[in-house]
Amino acid sequence: MPRLPDIDPASLTTEQRRVYDAILAGPRGVVQGPLRVWVNSPGLADTAQALGAFCRYGTSLPARLSELAIVTTGAHWKAGFEWAVHAPIAVASGIDPEALEAIRTGRDPHFERPDERAVYRFASELLRNRHVSDETYRAAIESLGQLGVVDLVGVLGYYGLISMTIKAFEVPLPEGAPEPFPV
Repeated sequence: MPRLPDIDPASLTTEQRRVYDAILAGPRGVVQGPLRVWVNSPGLADTAQALGAFCRYGTSLPARLSELAIVTTGAHWKAGFEWAVHAPIAVASGIDPEALEAIRTGRDPHFERPDERAVYRFASELLRNRHVSDETYRAAIESLGQLGVVDLVGVLGYYGLISMTIKAFEVPLPEGAPEPFPV
């Protein structure tokens, strides 16, 4: 059960409406999930949605690797909304469904591509250990380059904020989506 009442677009303040309309007009085209929570704080919503648009659509990472980082973060937090939205996008971007299932269930996935292994290891170590080993860091730099690793950390941080919002405010799954992380 969501902890905040859903926003009513007809009842938004001028600032809330400006941010709501900006999100609608952006690359997402929809105000859903944690973005609906953020609209309660227009300053947060405005800043976070702009960062999110970059993290989702503007980094140096190919969509396949971005989506892998996103689902790895969502699974770490057991953020059902995030998983339900991004797991299908990850598959469509080229991530192996078996690897996704392993991530969802907390097992180590197998990746054929070195860049996928590098992203998963880097993300997993940073999320789980709050540290990245020298070996994992070097592998990420070799696969992604310096810019790619900086962008990867940005994606992980932004989707950590998304996941925390989902968990703290009990953002419901999209309609009809099965619970990916049953208790």
